[in-house]
Amino acid sequence: MMSEMNSTSEHELVERCREGDEQAFRELVERYKGLVFALVARSISDPARAEDMSQEVFLRVHRGLPYFRGESRLSTWIYRVAVNLLMAEPRPAPTEPLDGTGEGRPREFGAADRSFEELTLRDRMEKAIRRLPVNYRVLIHGHYMKGLRYEELAEALDLPMGTVKTHLHRAKRQLRHLLETEFR
Repeated sequence: MMSEMNSTSEHELVERCREGDEQAFRELVERYKGLVFALVARSISDPARAEDMSQEVFLRVHRGLPYFRGESRLSTWIYRVAVNLLMAEPRPAPTEPLDGTGEGRPREFGAADRSFEELTLRDRMEKAIRRLPVNYRVLIHGHYMKGLRYEELAEALDLPMGTVKTHLHRAKRQLRHLLETEFR
């Protein structure tokens, strides 16, 4: 739970932004740019496009601040703005050939170095995650990489808790299938 001091400073920051204080908005961007870029970069593999999308999120946040009611944390609301923008983004084409040739996939090495194995596993995981639908990517990223609880995801995505759990379960199942079949 957020402390009273953080809540107050967040409220004051929002009010300063609403009053047109440009420094306050720069402070808001600085405070939340890591959250936004991490979410966007996990969903969009092109770094330049991810940067553009992150900037678009903050443009929408700036335009939407007058409508922010403060019923949730500011970070939750910003996360929701980013998710909405990502959901409108067309799904990327697969980056790996699907014809079964295995070209472009890492080769298996018998006694591979531990760090190389971890790098290979991370690469496989990232490629498989990029193949998931956007809503599943958002859930995987939020829950497993950002440590958001089911309740926080449900609030941020404006979904019932049961739907979040079901979609997260389906996302894990689909991710497991991709890793076992296409990204071995």
